[in-house]
Amino acid sequence: MSRGQKHPVYDFLFEYYSFRPAHLLRWTPGFGAFLEGATRGDVAWDEFVERDGGLLLPAEAFPAHRLSYLQWATEYLNAVMTREPSFACFGLHEWAMVYRDPNVRHPYVPLRLSRAETDAAVDAQPLRCSHYDAFRFFTKEAAPLNRWELSRATTTEHDQPGCLHANMDLYKFAYKIIPFCPSDVVADAFDVARAARELDMRASPYDLRAYGFEPVPIETRAGRENYVEAQRALSLRAQPVRERLRDVYARLLAAQSNLPPSPLPEGRG
Repeated sequence: MSRGQKHPVYDFLFEYYSFRPAHLLRWTPGFGAFLEGATRGDVAWDEFVERDGGLLLPAEAFPAHRLSYLQWATEYLNAVMTREPSFACFGLHEWAMVYRDPNVRHPYVPLRLSRAETDAAVDAQPLRCSHYDAFRFFTKEAAPLNRWELSRATTTEHDQPGCLHANMDLYKFAYKIIPFCPSDVVADAFDVARAARELDMRASPYDLRAYGFEPVPIETRAGRENYVEAQRALSLRAQPVRERLRDVYARLLAAQSNLPPSPLPEGRG
């Protein structure tokens, strides 16, 4: 930013995700943790209250107008966590975003293949994108080729833990309830998002070698096998973050009605 330069990989983490870097650097223990001896100057969040010689962020401070979101998000995290992961998309969403369209999302970065070869790679593989926020950027020619016609309303029905974008979005769920979500969960979710974004763009049709990213050539069989292996590893890395995040949401939701949090749903083993 200080040099006024765009970065086709990392800018996404601060543009698509609306959480300022300065906020990412603010520490919070989350709700319900008593900070003995702490004063107003020790914590940057106004939601903390002074109590018994320290500071506390009570669960009741969560905005009442956001309770419907809290309920939906808890149900969403439960649904995704218990669903079997799928690794059949081969990262073709970025290819579908430039399919048969002269305009590209990163015009200052060259494509690795010709336009005809890029389109041919999409034609050669079925589109199996399950994440709406990737699907909604497909070109008008690519959207009908997807296995599902996705919508915002059906997000909970389709998102699954093998999806690169569903794992990337754990960061969004973490910062959406800051400062009620502990900073270590936010930081771990950001690390997952960064790793997912790197793999996402390495498997894209863009040539990012000038930025230090070697391509995962999913237009080849070997490239698809490498992508699936990396996708599986990222899914395993994201799983404990999703579980911790779901626990924060469930406890926060239960505290609004003085109910015990529902037990964690059975995992995949």
